[in-house]
Amino acid sequence: MRLLLLGAFSIFLSVTSVYASDDLILKPIQVAPHTYFVQGFAEMGSSKNQNFISNSGFVITPKGVVVVDALGSPVLAKKLIAEIKKITPQKIVAIIVTHYHADHVYGLQEFKKIGATIYAQGEGRNYISSETAKQRLIASRIDFAPWVNASTKLIGADLWVDQSYKLIIGGVEFQIGRVGPAHAPEDLIIYVPSEKVLFAGDLVFRGRIPFVGNADSKGWLQALGEIEALKPSIVIPGHGAQSINPAEDIRFTREYLKYLRESMTKPAVNMDPFDEAYQQADWSEYEGMPLFRAANRMNAYNVYLSIQSE
Repeated sequence: MRLLLLGAFSIFLSVTSVYASDDLILKPIQVAPHTYFVQGFAEMGSSKNQNFISNSGFVITPKGVVVVDALGSPVLAKKLIAEIKKITPQKIVAIIVTHYHADHVYGLQEFKKIGATIYAQGEGRNYISSETAKQRLIASRIDFAPWVNASTKLIGADLWVDQSYKLIIGGVEFQIGRVGPAHAPEDLIIYVPSEKVLFAGDLVFRGRIPFVGNADSKGWLQALGEIEALKPSIVIPGHGAQSINPAEDIRFTREYLKYLRESMTKPAVNMDPFDEAYQQADWSEYEGMPLFRAANRMNAYNVYLSIQSE
């Protein structure tokens, strides 16, 4: 028994040492005069990619840097902070959370350490105190080890935004809009008029199948309309490259959500078996996209269930 335990421990150490080789580099991309973002991989989170599967952006103002989203592990947040320091001597003074999904918030503690004020939508309080969040973090400490570990914590906001909110830093206006429940109950969008840039969080996906999870697909479709009404020149999505043609990329997310609802509504209302409904739907437009196999069936099932409860 002792030999078996020693063997298992040595395997764990060897696996951890492979994943602990830290050669992942963040490369900020400039999309407007004072706006940058880093683009996560179109993959599922893993130890190998340090859970770098979502985007984070930042805007440099004369009185400090405002960051949007904290990435999926503390080590990634540290790397982002280091990259920002290479670009500007301005301190990071604020970070805005688009929503409390793990790949966007596990880096928050690093911004807390450097004194940045954290802004998030009020519904996030319910998530971080939930059993779901607790169990997700426990699982993440295994799935994303050693980058997410026992030192990783869920961090709440310093200022919870319950209505739309205007933040002004160094004369630069950040219009923080409450649009949830949509992709998540606590969705925020952030529009910077002087840059004509909108941070959409996971309301807009590019280059991969969206993650629907337990989203309110009807509310999500409405939120896309609110984004369009702002007429941004550039949209930074929660996943994928920046959009210089927002209308087209919003269309992709909208059409995907509409098709999920159209293909699942009748079976859900009639209580037809989900497996049959899924097999009868035509997924040909989407099946070649990254993460189709990982996410599409789950997306369809969650929409099927949500329609039954509408």
